[in-house]
Amino acid sequence: MTDELDLDSLDLAAVSPDEFARIVKGLSGREIGEIAQDEVLRRRVIAEIFGRMERQFRPDAAGPLNAVIRWKITGESDVVYETAVADRTLTVREGRSESEARVSLVLDDAAFLKLVSGNGSPVSMFITRKLKVVGDIALATRLPSLFDIPEA
Repeated sequence: MTDELDLDSLDLAAVSPDEFARIVKGLSGREIGEIAQDEVLRRRVIAEIFGRMERQFRPDAAGPLNAVIRWKITGESDVVYETAVADRTLTVREGRSESEARVSLVLDDAAFLKLVSGNGSPVSMFITRKLKVVGDIALATRLPSLFDIPEA
């Protein structure tokens, strides 16, 4: 881990989205790998990201959208979350439900961190196969507009 940053002791809930984007931008591939290998830290970071999604959701951008988006973050163990959009509201749940996902996104830890922090281009990730999209690709391309994502 970097000398300047100790993610183990960092209060992620107190970090703004812009600060989080700067933190992710400053992490090397090796450092992201270290986060991914520490299962407790990895799950804490992922849980914090999904915990923020409801606050960063843009209801007006969602319009009449009604869909379940499944996120699968691959690694030593896969982590699955679902975000459901209905009636201009976003709900987040950990794990896979019986609901049919309109789109599923599959990506590794590094791609996930870069995507949600605004440090990675979803189109580039898709083209380079760092992001796999199953289902409604049009909805997948619309997802960034549904959230206030910092510009890194």
